[in-house]
Amino acid sequence: MPAAREIGGPGTPSPARSPRLPLSGVPPPLPGAERASSRCGSIGGEEDMGRLQHHHRSRSASSLARSSETTTTELDARILGSTAAASVAAAEAVECPFGGVDGLSRAELREAAYEVFFMSCRAAGGRGGGLNYYPAGGDSGGDWSPTIGAGPRGGTGMNVVSSRVKRALGLKARRASQPTTVRSSTSASSAPGSPGWMRAVRDQAPGSPGKPRRPMTSAEIMRQQMRVADQSDARLRKTLMRTLIGQVGKKAETIILPLELLRQLKLADFTDSGEHHQWQRRQLKLLEEGLILHPSLPLDRLNAPVLRFREIMQAADVRAIDTGKASDTMRALCDAVLALAWRSAPGTGPPGEACHWADGYPLNVLLYVSLLQAIFDLKEATIVLDEVDELLELMTRTWTTLGIDKMLHNVCFAWVFFQQYVATGQIEADLAGAALTMLSDVATDAKQESHETMYAQVLSSVLRAIRDWSEKQLLDYHERLGKGMIGTGVGAMENALSLALTTNKIIAESVPGMGTSFADSEHDGGGIGGFAGDRVDYYVRCSMRSAFTKVLENELGQGNSMIINRDDEPGEILARLAKDTEQLALSERDSFSPVLKRWHPFPGAAAVVTLHSCYGVVLKQYLAKATCLTNELVHVLHAAGRLEKALVQIMVEDVADSDDGGKSVVREVVPYDVEALVLRFLRTWIEEKLRIARECLLRAKDTESWIPKSKGEPYARSTVELMKLAKATVDEFFGIPVTARGGMVQDLADGLDAIFQEYISFLASCGTKQSYLPSLPPLTRCNQDSKIIRLWRRAASPCRATGTSPRGGVYPGQNASFSGGNNPRPSTSRGTQRLYIRLNTLHYLLSHIHALDKSLSFFSHGRCSSPTSSAASRHLAQSTHFEHSRAAAQSAIVRVAEVAAYRLIFLDSHHSFYGGLYVGAVADARIRPALRTLKQNLSFLVSILVDRAQPVAVREVMKASFQAFLMVLLAGGSERSFTTEDHAIIEEDFRSLKRAFCTRGEGLVAEEVVEGEALAAEGVVALMGQTAEQLVDEFGIAAYETTGAVSDRQQLPMPPTTRRWSRTDPNTILRVLCHRDDEVASHFLKRTFQLPKRR
Repeated sequence: MPAAREIGGPGTPSPARSPRLPLSGVPPPLPGAERASSRCGSIGGEEDMGRLQHHHRSRSASSLARSSETTTTELDARILGSTAAASVAAAEAVECPFGGVDGLSRAELREAAYEVFFMSCRAAGGRGGGLNYYPAGGDSGGDWSPTIGAGPRGGTGMNVVSSRVKRALGLKARRASQPTTVRSSTSASSAPGSPGWMRAVRDQAPGSPGKPRRPMTSAEIMRQQMRVADQSDARLRKTLMRTLIGQVGKKAETIILPLELLRQLKLADFTDSGEHHQWQRRQLKLLEEGLILHPSLPLDRLNAPVLRFREIMQAADVRAIDTGKASDTMRALCDAVLALAWRSAPGTGPPGEACHWADGYPLNVLLYVSLLQAIFDLKEATIVLDEVDELLELMTRTWTTLGIDKMLHNVCFAWVFFQQYVATGQIEADLAGAALTMLSDVATDAKQESHETMYAQVLSSVLRAIRDWSEKQLLDYHERLGKGMIGTGVGAMENALSLALTTNKIIAESVPGMGTSFADSEHDGGGIGGFAGDRVDYYVRCSMRSAFTKVLENELGQGNSMIINRDDEPGEILARLAKDTEQLALSERDSFSPVLKRWHPFPGAAAVVTLHSCYGVVLKQYLAKATCLTNELVHVLHAAGRLEKALVQIMVEDVADSDDGGKSVVREVVPYDVEALVLRFLRTWIEEKLRIARECLLRAKDTESWIPKSKGEPYARSTVELMKLAKATVDEFFGIPVTARGGMVQDLADGLDAIFQEYISFLASCGTKQSYLPSLPPLTRCNQDSKIIRLWRRAASPCRATGTSPRGGVYPGQNASFSGGNNPRPSTSRGTQRLYIRLNTLHYLLSHIHALDKSLSFFSHGRCSSPTSSAASRHLAQSTHFEHSRAAAQSAIVRVAEVAAYRLIFLDSHHSFYGGLYVGAVADARIRPALRTLKQNLSFLVSILVDRAQPVAVREVMKASFQAFLMVLLAGGSERSFTTEDHAIIEEDFRSLKRAFCTRGEGLVAEEVVEGEALAAEGVVALMGQTAEQLVDEFGIAAYETTGAVSDRQQLPMPPTTRRWSRTDPNTILRVLCHRDDEVASHFLKRTFQLPKRR
């Protein structure tokens, strides 16, 4: 028995054993596709195949057997069937790789292909037997269609055996094995299982009810499949009958069919002249395409036959040409066509041995593909006819006419299956499996060393078309294959992957210039998993980028941009985008990664790395626009952190089983480093807040007037603004939902502390107490006035001020208000009042600093869940962040209070205290007027200062009052002099001064504090009661102790003035002597220090 041959080739099949199909280079088999282990062998037997045989109608071939009046449009409509929408959408996605021919529609090409097919079969049949023609619609003897030859199954009444071609291609059988007989249309429609058997019989002939019809012939099947009208079929038979009469053995390849049709068919053979003219133009156009536009041999289009043919074509465009035997036009047409068709290539032999009119590319391939498409059931487009073996065998008869060989057949057959798979909406995986099986044969053929030019064109075009369509699906498989519709999902993805990888591999191995060298991709060492792994990795990454872009565009509500241009809540958009991205990664892991793992070691990791990178791009753009840390920004960063953790987890799980642990893909991950970003933005946020606080400080320095906003807020406006800003900053800082703050708390505290210290320094910059102390007069000794001078001074008293000076003199600064009983007004100046506002401000600042310190300590140690624990936590939280500010504030409070007190006593109360007390005479200028003023000033002080500021302020006023009292006694100038008799008055006045602070201070100064501060002054008052001799002795002792003199004869130096008055200080004792109106004191001062008398 001859060896089996390829699909569609002549030969004898071996029913017992068939060799397996070569599957080298083909991806793993598709799930659900039942691959046959045997290849299809030769179609037909050793006997002559020249006659079409009779056999039973198949279910698929007879499903659309209708009356001869069935129009082509109706048949086209039934092709779509229940898969219409999917087929239309899919057909738009794939284009014919062979191009087209101008002037010939798809239906016209299909009819021309049928004409070539019928002619080839009829001519071959003529060699083995005669032509039997039976008119359609006759009686039982004439009810048979014409047959060409007799085959092994012709007229036996048995069913078509299982197709070897379908088994080899992995296509499922569509019919049962037992024979079926149908008696009538009525019984058939009501018999059990009739829907399955009705497609195996034709409609009964009219007028013969109950009479079964005969089986269809292969010619009739082809006519029905190619949707050729009965009139066209009858005209074709008529032409061939006339042409072949008396020419037994004439080869089909020597017949120029369009020319024969033009010669044999006249106007009477058509319904009207319009139909005849249209048909004539189609035949001329077919000749033009095959002989001039797409010839198989090179042609000079300016030679005489071409020009004559063009002239005839132009004339035929206007009206139908005369094709009679005596027509000059027909004679010229025949001469031109024969001259062009019977050419031969140089070096191949003399002209006339071969006819070339339909073997030029792409006309021949388009005609042959039209024939191959007839193997699909017109009603169920995903079904291949069970008669495919016989039909393919008959199609081989057209090879010589069309210039087709086995290699071209394999490429076209693979394309037909692929095209049908796409056109039917990818719902039948067997079609994709058949295309892959044929591509394995194509891969074997493509490895041959020499290829004809036409084969190379067809091969590259088909492979490119299949690859481009498959990769178009794969480069965006989430959108195209993940919708959950028919024709999508895992099965469609496996088919697309297998097609893409197979075509890419064939291109890389056998079609130079169309892709990357397969050898390079196999041995470059940098791939994921060889050639297939690298391609799948590319598909995964492209599809993930495309899916991410669509998700982003949906969030943005725009069409085609990855740049965030909208200002309406971009943070919320990115947060939702992070969730959508995570869902996309999970969908990829669950739906597609299990399929992709067959070709890629870790497709899920490649997918999440791509998503991680895509989201990182958008996040980077968002962060580039962010200027400071906000809750929205933190929300986005947290969402990015959660997304990154989820993606990393998926990646780790996916690469766990890989050989290298997925190091290549792990290295691609650039972490978002959310914690570092948070800290960086937090640091920027702190710097910005500190900048704002510093601007507030500078503004305070320029504009602060120390005028309170109201009596209820006796503070500087600037400090209220500053502390509100500081509190808001701290609250916002801890309101930012971040956990890892690191040392940011201390950084914030240090920045605020520096600002507080600078502001406190600004508050304390109010001068010094020394600026208000009067300058010390020069040391002199009292001048003992004579009685005449005293009387003169007393007589001059009316010219002086109302107040009389001591010892009959008049002191010009003394006012009646100080000696009368009127209540004096407070003498506190506005400058002193502003100092009081500074004191209030310092205490306000100190209290708020303490509160801020406790807040920082509490929040930095963590919030407590219950009130009890919260109280305990606040108690344990030590205020340690603003120690420098608190210390500076405490020091500033004392300093400002001291300056305010000295200003009040030495400047505001100068006329009643240092400037008026004991001036002239002690008895006439006592302390009572000064005390009244002091008490009024203290009341005013208490009314202005806040409670916390009053004790310090009153204590400093007390100190300043004691200092002023001592300066009256020790540095009162030439207008004051004292005697021992004045001691009692001075002592009583000083007790009154002390009582003013114990009582009028309303307990603000404790009695023991008053007594402690009064010790130095009491010691000096005690010196006022000593005699001059005693003072001289004490001075000597104190001077000797201070200077270290050892002998009375040694000259004593002038003791330095330290202003630290005390009864043991020699300068203090010396000043008491200078103010003593006594001869002994005067003599001592003159003899010891040569002090001058007062003038």
